[in-house]
Amino acid sequence: MRILSKLLPASKRMLVISSIGIIALLAFTSVILFQATQKEVVFAENGEDRTIDTHANTVAELLEEVGIKVGVHDALSHDLSAEIADGMKINYKKASKIVVTIGDEEKEYYTVADTVGDFLKEKSLTVSEHDELSHQLDESIKDGLNVSIKQAFQVTIADGGKEVKAWTTGGSVQELLDSRSISLTELDKIEPALDETITEDTKVSIVRVEKKTEDVTDSVAFQTETREDSSLAKGKQQVIANGEEGTVVKTYEVTYENGEEVNRELVKEEVTKESKNRIVAVGTKEPQNLVTLSAGSGKEFTMTASAFTAYCSGCSGYTTTGINLKANPDMKVIAVDPNVIPLGTRVWVEGYGEAIAGDTGGAIKGNRIDIHVPTKADAYKWGVRKVRVKILD
Repeated sequence: MRILSKLLPASKRMLVISSIGIIALLAFTSVILFQATQKEVVFAENGEDRTIDTHANTVAELLEEVGIKVGVHDALSHDLSAEIADGMKINYKKASKIVVTIGDEEKEYYTVADTVGDFLKEKSLTVSEHDELSHQLDESIKDGLNVSIKQAFQVTIADGGKEVKAWTTGGSVQELLDSRSISLTELDKIEPALDETITEDTKVSIVRVEKKTEDVTDSVAFQTETREDSSLAKGKQQVIANGEEGTVVKTYEVTYENGEEVNRELVKEEVTKESKNRIVAVGTKEPQNLVTLSAGSGKEFTMTASAFTAYCSGCSGYTTTGINLKANPDMKVIAVDPNVIPLGTRVWVEGYGEAIAGDTGGAIKGNRIDIHVPTKADAYKWGVRKVRVKILD
């Protein structure tokens, strides 16, 4: 100012000072006016609020002012052409990129949803209770999130012969059994193997194997022992001892599959009672003369005939002449009195047919015979009757 006062006269000096004051006043007024015409806007970006004083006329101008370019998937609460008003609140959310994998298919999505559950609902992606989802439904969405959905399918498990359906998203057979709390024993069989991968075509088959020991008591057949007896006429036989069956306890290891017996193996055998031989005396005494008591060929008798089986009470199943009737149930054999019909004679019996005189009996005396039949029912049916008996040789 001192320089100015030296260079300018007083009148000009006053004019300059006045001009400077006016300029300053105009500048101040402009600042006040600029601030007075600003609009206050609340701008919420991705959930975070901030207050902006702006002279922008539209939402598009405001966004350009704050350096935001709205993408096609982004969310904006107002149209870009909407006019800015004082106190206005504008919400803006940038879309997040989500990669979803379902099975072997991978697809990209963009979303402004807050949680995984909201995103799935927004995109109509259904997840059943049996499916496997890589994230919790209430987990917050982040850009670049990778979400995988393993869709469940049903497989059949045949366990011990009973079939059940089970939901699974794959994995191994062992994992499927664990999910169903199904356990196996060392003996059980399973297909496919526990480390095999489950597919939609898989059918799991479990064979339940059980082994038990079982004791079975069997009879031990006695043997027939013959002894020569010189006091008996040659060809005559006499039972000295009837014989007695023994017993043996056999221990088996029995294998069951799904409750059914599939194998039986003898592991131990113990004789608990020894059998006693049947002893038959065979006469060796030569006859004193050539006269025979046997009837000649073609001779007929009228005799009383009863019936017996190899399984009668006290019967061994063997005849006096050693014929095994249990092994030959249909063999025609009659019991005779050897003094009337010698043992070994072929005969014809009315209503019975051709037979061999191969046995004796305590009650078979004189004109009485006992015919052999296969079963007790046959014996009851025959009863006791009078028959013609013809000597064939």
